[in-house]
Amino acid sequence: MVQNQKTSSQHNSTLYISPLINNKNQDVFVTPPNPPTTLFDTPGSNHSSFFNLDRNNTNDFSRKNQETEPLSQVEKLRLWRHDALMQHHYRTAEYIGDKVLALTNEPNDAFWLAQVYFTSGNFQRAKQLLLQKPEFEKSVSCRYLAGYCAIKLELWDDALDLIGETNPFKKDDELQQRTSDGGVKLEASMCYLRGLIYANQNNFEKAKESYKEAVLVDVKCFEAFDELITNNLMTPNEEWGFLSSLNFRDADDNDELIRLLYTTRLSKYLNVLKFEEAEAILNEEYDLADNCDILLSKADHLYVQCNFDDCLAICEKILAKDQYNFNVLPNYVSCLHELGGKNKLFLKAHQLAESNPTSPMTWLAIGVYYLSLNKLAEARKFFSKATLFNPNFGHAWIGFAHTFAAEGEHEQAISAYAFAARLFPGTHLPNLFLGMQHLQMSNLSLSEEYLTVSYEICDSDPLVLNELGVINFYKNELAKAELYFQEALGAAKHLNSDSKIWISIHANLGHVYRRANQSYKALDCFNQVLKISHTSDPNILSAIGLIHLKLGNIFKAIDILHDALAVAPSDPVASDLLKRALESNKNNSSLFLRNTAEKLFDLNKHTIQYKSKKSKMKNGQHLADITSSSNKFLTPSSNKTKPVSASARKSTTVNDAAGIRSDLNGSLHDVAHLAEELKRGDDSSDDDEVMEIESD
Repeated sequence: MVQNQKTSSQHNSTLYISPLINNKNQDVFVTPPNPPTTLFDTPGSNHSSFFNLDRNNTNDFSRKNQETEPLSQVEKLRLWRHDALMQHHYRTAEYIGDKVLALTNEPNDAFWLAQVYFTSGNFQRAKQLLLQKPEFEKSVSCRYLAGYCAIKLELWDDALDLIGETNPFKKDDELQQRTSDGGVKLEASMCYLRGLIYANQNNFEKAKESYKEAVLVDVKCFEAFDELITNNLMTPNEEWGFLSSLNFRDADDNDELIRLLYTTRLSKYLNVLKFEEAEAILNEEYDLADNCDILLSKADHLYVQCNFDDCLAICEKILAKDQYNFNVLPNYVSCLHELGGKNKLFLKAHQLAESNPTSPMTWLAIGVYYLSLNKLAEARKFFSKATLFNPNFGHAWIGFAHTFAAEGEHEQAISAYAFAARLFPGTHLPNLFLGMQHLQMSNLSLSEEYLTVSYEICDSDPLVLNELGVINFYKNELAKAELYFQEALGAAKHLNSDSKIWISIHANLGHVYRRANQSYKALDCFNQVLKISHTSDPNILSAIGLIHLKLGNIFKAIDILHDALAVAPSDPVASDLLKRALESNKNNSSLFLRNTAEKLFDLNKHTIQYKSKKSKMKNGQHLADITSSSNKFLTPSSNKTKPVSASARKSTTVNDAAGIRSDLNGSLHDVAHLAEELKRGDDSSDDDEVMEIESD
């Protein structure tokens, strides 16, 4: 019987029981000053990856390795099995591993044979092997792998029984104990698996605590750290506080590097200066400026700032280096959707469908493409398919909710947004969308509650600030509304001036000024919107028309309201305002023209009185002409014309208004001409007589 191997504990990694280092001198893991060879040969080597540790005797490092005892028969078989596994010769590894286990009957050899089954996808066979003997099940490494097999088989309760509902190794005096082999502690790995189980059982609070415990046990357990950050399981304040509690000494000489790398992964809502400092050090001292993960962190920062153009440029740079980098795809497809890049969305979705048809990210990209085309039924189908591949895929749930929101199905949208909020408690977006839905349903109190939660997480998103401004506008708190809109404009400085958010903020600010009776400020805002908009918004035109009505610019108001109805003929607001403008003009036009004629007559009264008899006769005739002329300018109502029925007036609003506007313009022209004639007197009068009167 072969002598038992050493067994790993929760404080070791699988390197501890690896045949590559078993019975080897510990100096194998000491970096030599100038090693003549690397641990693994370059491609094309005539030697296996595992049999060349003792080949070179040019320095003390290699001579120490040559002094070790020769390998036994079983050890050589183990190395053969291990090398076959690394080269993906699974049938070879399975065949030799089975013989090694038959010779030794040890848990470590059972673990490595199960690894062969696991890597080749035979999870049920691996689980059965690891649990067939009590001594195998007692091994920490075997129990860890058996639990992982149960997770792959989606046997969540069985997996939790194997891993444990809580960490059985949790002791305060051992949390800081470092591994002797430089790998990831099995205790941390089991905490990570526990988090996966709870997440798939929708117990996200326990999942978060398990992931946090995994990283606290061993900072090298990046899988757990990535789950915490990618899924936004912590608020921004919690993330930065958690980072300060980590023990980076587990990373040995790489403690500073790992701290900086982890810092770049944290939320960009807070401590932007620290993120920029970490990025600068990684770029300058570690030459990682072009590393995809560093670029992705920068893209996240730009996306939070709503700087979609620059974010898209960085995403495209990452995809040029690695077109199958799935981590960048949520930012990439979101930016394309915001910027209207339908062609690029189609191309990327087509590529993903061909290369990765089972990835939820593929169906997310397809769903976003159809959402950009406003084909909501198709988009909903593909978002739903993405959630089937990954029920906890928050991005797909948000897209799924967007399709209901676009159709006005508020209840279904709220349900989907609420589930996304459970998945992503550390991001502000689900609460923002919930607030927007309740606002559309006129639930101001609930809307403000959700928007406040979103604001507490991210106070720099212009969309959040805009929505809070709208809430205060409806509450008639105009000073607070103006403050939020001004803050939103400052936060939107990175946006294109023609973006929907930027236009909405300016329009809303204009409405605040309009209601606060700051008419000229409101006009400036509305005119700015019209200047940058690609299309005329009837609501903005109606608001401008209303302001001109308040200012007494009736003709200007009529013109603008006609423009609004030309864009949207059935707009009730523009129709009502135009009706009021026309009625106001109708009531004022006759009085205005009479007063104008009387004032002009009074100005020339003394000239008429001192004319000669001939001139008086002509002027008398002229005054008669004035009277008859002024009668022509009276509105139909003053001339007792037959009134038009209400229904007929409503159906012909645009045409009647155009005719009235034309008559009024002609009337003003005739009045001006009349005034000019009265000022200079009759053309046939005697100039000498006039001069005499003036000299007297």
